[in-house]
Amino acid sequence: MTKKQKPRFGIDIDGTVTTPDTLIPHINEQYKTNIILDDVIEYDFLSAFPHPVDAREFAKWFKENEAYMYSVSAIAQDAQAILEKWQHSYELFYISARDASVSEITFKWFKENNVPFHHIELIGSHNKLAIAKKHNVDVFFEDKHDNAVMLAEELNIPVLLFDTPYNRKSIPTNVVRINNWTEANQWILKYF
Repeated sequence: MTKKQKPRFGIDIDGTVTTPDTLIPHINEQYKTNIILDDVIEYDFLSAFPHPVDAREFAKWFKENEAYMYSVSAIAQDAQAILEKWQHSYELFYISARDASVSEITFKWFKENNVPFHHIELIGSHNKLAIAKKHNVDVFFEDKHDNAVMLAEELNIPVLLFDTPYNRKSIPTNVVRINNWTEANQWILKYF
């Protein structure tokens, strides 16, 4: 475990730093659908499909195309400007379920979008608990409901949950539902 000088933020990438709907146009094009973000009410794009799609076939297509989709992901409004401000006062540790096979694309995207970072870890799993604990994060930014709840309860830290149609289940008190990066910044300035 590294010694911390500043508060350390654990930050998810997809659906937080990138917009939660960034993959939808690619899915619509491939599967000839017209899904919108409001259709995705579970953390699983297949739940939004108007017709059945084989889960294994979808997973194969996603794996074959994820590098490209990540390389052209849209950055969330105000994320870059706020993270730019934060980089001097806080340690920015990105912890993502992305697989290590897309690390080169991920680092390139961060550089191209001028998104500051102190550390990026692609763990290939949605279970971020061990990594967040190892890095001793003080607050976490997430869009996946069960991750937010688990991190908040197990680590006893605040988790800022970026509101989306797929994460609207009830939350414990140390999970704070926010709508955007401006609200995240307001919360952080008040809390720290």
